[in-house]
Amino acid sequence: METSINCAEACVNGCILGDQCPNREYIPATENFISNTSLDQMLEIAEEAIRKKRMQPPTWVLPDLSD
Repeated sequence: METSINCAEACVNGCILGDQCPNREYIPATENFISNTSLDQMLEIAEEAIRKKRMQPPTWVLPDLSD
């Protein structure tokens, strides 16, 4: 039985699915990143992502008026 949950909301305090979690394959890479990346490096990565996002042209969302 496959359970569909929003992990970003349901697992804020830790995974609620345990061994049934569909994202378990990412755990080793995540643990490696956290263990080997300083907080300063993480902040630099986040700042760069924000800078790139700000430099992108605006995205216009036009409503579909074909009623």
